[in-house]
Amino acid sequence: MWRVAVVRALRGGGAGAPRAASGAAAAQLRRRLESELEDIRGAGTWKSERVIASRQGPHLLLAGGGAGIINFCANNYLGLSSHPEVIRAAVEALEKFGAGLSSVRFICGTQSIHKDLEEKIARFHQREDAILYASCFDANAGIFEALLTPEDAVLSDELNHASIIDGIRLCKANKYRYKHMDMQDLEAKLKEAQKYRLRLVATDGAFSMDGDIAPLREICQLAQKYDALVFIDECHATGFLGPSGRGTDELLGVMDKVTIINSTLGKALGGAAGGYTTGPKPLIDLLRQRSRPYLFSNSLPPAVVGCASKALDLLMESNAIAQSMAAKTQRFRSKMAAAGFTISGKDHPICPVMLGDARLASVMAEDMLNRGIYVIGFSYPVVPKGKARIRVQISAVHSDEDIDRCVEAFTEVGRKHGALS
Repeated sequence: MWRVAVVRALRGGGAGAPRAASGAAAAQLRRRLESELEDIRGAGTWKSERVIASRQGPHLLLAGGGAGIINFCANNYLGLSSHPEVIRAAVEALEKFGAGLSSVRFICGTQSIHKDLEEKIARFHQREDAILYASCFDANAGIFEALLTPEDAVLSDELNHASIIDGIRLCKANKYRYKHMDMQDLEAKLKEAQKYRLRLVATDGAFSMDGDIAPLREICQLAQKYDALVFIDECHATGFLGPSGRGTDELLGVMDKVTIINSTLGKALGGAAGGYTTGPKPLIDLLRQRSRPYLFSNSLPPAVVGCASKALDLLMESNAIAQSMAAKTQRFRSKMAAAGFTISGKDHPICPVMLGDARLASVMAEDMLNRGIYVIGFSYPVVPKGKARIRVQISAVHSDEDIDRCVEAFTEVGRKHGALS
């Protein structure tokens, strides 16, 4: 052993030292990767990760300083990620059920709390059954391949979330992409798809980059006309859209016309992790048998299940938190429009401040942080080229003073960098 240690020391690689693969192929790979990374930096689209040294919430402490930062870029719509009852439920689940299952569900990874949460999700959405996943990305990756065959067709909005796009790529169905929220284009493609056995229209309920809401009434009317099914991803709607926070199908009065809902536990419902599919029981039973992300991924950790379960309890007990979102969202949107900014979407707490230029979005976001406002610039490939923006997200736990301070900072920074005249 001492000889190995001496050789390592002579080579400069003591215990715990980082190791790099050697050889011509590894060197070639490193050069290519470094070149690609430099191109990203040069284009002004480099995505830095700021490190938070506190709980998620409306006010943050950043690592290395930066106390009193107001957070406007989290998906913590209802403020439940640091709610004391949600945290307590997680601790209780951890103590009772342990850190994790060390297995997948069908082997030895299902606990009573998993079944209870699935039942609660189905009841909340007024559906027959539900199935849990490690994330909604996994739920979207797992449904299309299990449900659709080469005899079927799927019709997808062109701005659907990347997880929907990837999930559709995995299936062997005939694929159609319709223009964003364009019902004429959707109808034309539904006509083309009539030759297939099953037709599934897939759309985000609320689009995360643009803050707009799918025209579900019109989609469901077309689906009924052309004998199609409707699937919606409700990650940016569950918990706060609709009179009782059930999502866009409740908001638009089509709960009985949407067949399948996928959503997340990692945003409004506690903010930890996890996703799910809810819908007809035979579909859920099929997913338990054939959905690869479900069959080959460990069960959700008990603490995560406890968080989400308590979040749903709070939501079903009262819609007061969800309803507080509307006034705060309107306050921000109206004040920003009055200042001269263009805000994409309508009546959604996702409020994209449209800037166009990727470098401008990045520089303005950094300058906002210097003024105590935590926001993030979005640019290609997250959004299309030429449509860079700073996405602001309103939470139920933001105060009016928080919102007004954010608008003031935007106005100062916008003038400084020429985004406002």
